Amino acid sequence: VQLVESGGGLVQTGGSLRLSCTASGFTHKNYAIGWFRQVPGKKREGVSCWRSVDGATYYDRSVRGRFTISRDNAKNTVYLEMNNLKPEDTAVYYCAADESSGKALCYEYDYWARGTQVTVSS
Repeated sequence: VQLVESGGGLVQTGGSLRLSCTASGFTHKNYAIGWFRQVPGKKREGVSCWRSVDGATYYDRSVRGRFTISRDNAKNTVYLEMNNLKPEDTAVYYCAADESSGKALCYEYDYWARGTQVTVSS
């Protein structure tokens, strides 16, 4: 599975960004895909994930109501729309995917993109 992401950048507090992740190479009908982020010196955390087997979606509590995960199946692309951004959202954001349908959302995915920097200035 290959994942190519884009859309990071610098934005002011309260601004918006949209991250994109185009996936290819899935060999299973069911898969999970989502977004994680990491700040230097801290553990990587799951931000928002979606699972095809049941359509379940997860959002970390810190982003609920501000971030939205969506998909364009025709383009094999998943998006993370980020609104009302805060300085604490500053991190490297990673798109990740997994073909194990039984895993919990945002849990130990096998395939990772390179990451894109999101910086929110105060």
